[in-house]
Amino acid sequence: MSQRETTNQPTSCAPGQPRPIGASCMTLDGMVGVNFAVYSQHAERIDVCLYDEKGKRETARITLPTQTNGVWHGFVADLSAGQIYGLRAHGPYQPKDGQRFNPAKLLIDPYARALCGDLANLSLERDYLDVPSPDATVLDALPDPSDNAARIPKARVLDWAQERQAAARMAIGPRIPLDTTVLYEAHVKGLTQCHPDVPEPLRGTYAGLVSPPMLAHYRKLGITTLCLLPVHLHITEAHLLKKDLCNYWGYNTLGFFVPHPGYASTDCADVGEEFRFMVDQLHHNGLEVVLDVVFNHSAESDTFGPTLSWRGLDNASWYALDTAGQYINHSGCGNSFNLAHPCAIQWVMDCLRWWVEVYGVDGFRFDLATALGRDPVLAQGFHPHSALLSAIAQDPVLAQVKLIAEPWDIGPGGYQLGHFPAGWHEWNDRYRDTTRAFWLGHGATRGDFVRRLTGSGDLFQHEGRSPLASINLVATHDGMTLADLTAYCHKHNAANGEDNRDGHNHNLSANGGVEGPSADPEVNALRGKWRRALLCTLFVSQGVPQLLAGDEWGNSQGGNNNAYCQDNATSWLDWNAADQGLLGFCSQLIALRQSHAALRHAHWFSDDKAIVWRSPSGHALSATEWEDPQACSFACVIDLSVTGVSVSHRWLLAFHAGVQEVSFALPPGPWRQVLDSAHAVALPQSNWEQAPCYSGTVVAPAHCVLGLVQATSPAPTNHPL
Repeated sequence: MSQRETTNQPTSCAPGQPRPIGASCMTLDGMVGVNFAVYSQHAERIDVCLYDEKGKRETARITLPTQTNGVWHGFVADLSAGQIYGLRAHGPYQPKDGQRFNPAKLLIDPYARALCGDLANLSLERDYLDVPSPDATVLDALPDPSDNAARIPKARVLDWAQERQAAARMAIGPRIPLDTTVLYEAHVKGLTQCHPDVPEPLRGTYAGLVSPPMLAHYRKLGITTLCLLPVHLHITEAHLLKKDLCNYWGYNTLGFFVPHPGYASTDCADVGEEFRFMVDQLHHNGLEVVLDVVFNHSAESDTFGPTLSWRGLDNASWYALDTAGQYINHSGCGNSFNLAHPCAIQWVMDCLRWWVEVYGVDGFRFDLATALGRDPVLAQGFHPHSALLSAIAQDPVLAQVKLIAEPWDIGPGGYQLGHFPAGWHEWNDRYRDTTRAFWLGHGATRGDFVRRLTGSGDLFQHEGRSPLASINLVATHDGMTLADLTAYCHKHNAANGEDNRDGHNHNLSANGGVEGPSADPEVNALRGKWRRALLCTLFVSQGVPQLLAGDEWGNSQGGNNNAYCQDNATSWLDWNAADQGLLGFCSQLIALRQSHAALRHAHWFSDDKAIVWRSPSGHALSATEWEDPQACSFACVIDLSVTGVSVSHRWLLAFHAGVQEVSFALPPGPWRQVLDSAHAVALPQSNWEQAPCYSGTVVAPAHCVLGLVQATSPAPTNHPL
């Protein structure tokens, strides 16, 4: 690696090229070097500061000589991969007009592919002096002239071609069909930090995620796709630092192209290589990885937050601002990227392609995804064919991966469930709330429940979308776990330091008569029935099921429904406390779903003969009966053979949320009971001959899902005379 020996001396810089944006190794006019390209429409000058290999000493400062269509660029010969650098931007410091240029502050390249340096207190890095009076705001402040380079992480140049070559040697992702996809939402650290069989140096790391005990668990459970909470490099907000807490979940991104170094094992020399190893091992074992990505806001927070990158480079271009230069805060985190601006659109697209092409990931779940479709022509309203959503739709690289939206943000018109374009899949909170309400006594009708059970056609049956557009979930990282959902009526978030004010208040939970842990066997038996009924519903519903890691064996967070700042035993999965019986039942449920198309039908039930709805007495339900708030029992018979699908059995599913047992009338013929959530029975087809056989009626215990099967008639065969 070539390093400049004379500190702060001018270095020869050719005009270079405006594309690609970022720092890229290339050969230009016969010379080998690095091309720097930085977007800043409003800057008067951009400097690139080169550093020694430890990122401590500035060895040269280069002024990019040319601006083309808002991109400052220059080519420096003799530089190579590994070069450490930072940026400085010159221009007006006029917060009321939306600009915060301050060349005293070293800035991180938004396109940095690797970073080196301490991340601990970056949220305290301000670009302004204290405001002049109690009545003044940061918009009246003066720029801070002190240089902060010693405290700021620096970017490291990567050879993009070499990174893509490394990715080409990885196992190809399995590309699981959507109708057999089972998502498993997990935190990289929390999943293995307390696993007794994972080698201690690997606990809480990318490598630990694919250690033999974890791979064995995924196989036993039957999930197909890990959906990981943010793995992009992130930092902790200032208000959490003051409380000696941290941003555990990671929704505060600073390095969008960079795997978070805190999840690398102790002997890791290259965090990118360990991340790639993780993905490669998952692919070798037939598993996908989907990343939770946060493009709605950055780690620079609100007006009072740190200046680390975008704010100092071109605040008015990168962020959505109002007419007073203040941040439009659709994210609730202090700022919102201006995702209608061409620079931001290209940056998001380049970032997504980087993770697919260089790290091999199989998809993305977009946090607060309404932000992706906010269109300035509609006064920041949402449009399913906004510039960014349209760019994603036409991209050939992204056409190969799963795209999942969290279809809301907190801005005006932010709730957009069901309104994303065809090809997208959406977290369905209506499914979550209705299934909770139905089983835990909060008043969902049979009609409400069936709409969610059959893919939420009222939300998604338009423009060619299928039931697979619905990501069905009972619990996620953001809320109570399944165990807590059935053990607490109230949130218990005191450890977060906000006097229990934070977190959702509408949990639709129940506790069985005792708040929190209980030694009462009747209470625990009831909670077990609830948990199994909820899991059973999840895995017999149309749509794509998503399971929260730990819910398969009863992980608890002590009632904390907003554990975003709990990097401790509250959030780390306690594998020693695992309910092996619940784990076995959950595994059997997933196996049944994967083996029988009737439990994961990928199309709308448009043929009345394919699914027939029945009351417990066997009659068809009237419209009034469907919406009766007091009734909580019904059944359906699913026979896909009438649609031409080759199946060996028709299914009867009986749902009973009542507190007393009830008899269900059966259609004619013998039926074998292969599923009983009340008694934790979910038999594989190889054991069906041992299942109890019923004719006429079957009794459903309280709080129960039953599944019965009957062989379909063989297709007629025409024999020649």
